[in-house]
Amino acid sequence: MIGLEKFFGLDFKSQKLLKTALTHSSYANENSCESNERLEFIGDAVLDLIMGKYLYLENKFYNEGDLTKKRAKNVCESALVEYAKACNLKKYLFLGKGEEKSGGRDRISLQADAFEALIGAVYIDKGIDEVYKVFDKVVIPVMNDDSEDNFVDYKSYLQELVQSDKRSLEYRIISETGPSHNKEFTTRVYMDEILMGEGIGKSKKEAEQNAAEMALKKLAMRSMKF
Repeated sequence: MIGLEKFFGLDFKSQKLLKTALTHSSYANENSCESNERLEFIGDAVLDLIMGKYLYLENKFYNEGDLTKKRAKNVCESALVEYAKACNLKKYLFLGKGEEKSGGRDRISLQADAFEALIGAVYIDKGIDEVYKVFDKVVIPVMNDDSEDNFVDYKSYLQELVQSDKRSLEYRIISETGPSHNKEFTTRVYMDEILMGEGIGKSKKEAEQNAAEMALKKLAMRSMKF
């Protein structure tokens, strides 16, 4: 954890809070401690805020719709995992034995969630000004290089398509299996009550993205016109 603090120039008042940010539910269950899920919730909101401010100031000719799409792209799961990779976040994670053996340290959803949790922990510990140390160190550089072209937010693309013809989208979780530290979600996406795609993932976000990707592929194959 010290290496992570040095990388960002952080000095946590609460080392316990930092460890919690890096603690997957599998480790928490085995060691009777708190996981990073609550901090992930905070980090998601904080990252949305500072990303919105950054894009607003940097793109003065973007309208509201442009800014919304740009923000969605830069905080989607595939973007979050690139930020996590930029600071080698997986190296510092606390995982349960089973999760470690199954390759959880390299799992995209796990790394993405941990990055949001880290943002949340920095915010709770030191406030929003300290969050910019993380944002400026990894988020902006990744956004500004070619990596951004690899950020794919299928949900936003699908939403944009259906809104053009005033159709509705709904994501429904149809199953949730596995122990709390290694859950698997299955989600279906419906367009005007028509089943368009189904996705499986280790998080609800991942399952929804996969469902949206399937729906987009189905639309492309059918050459549907909205």
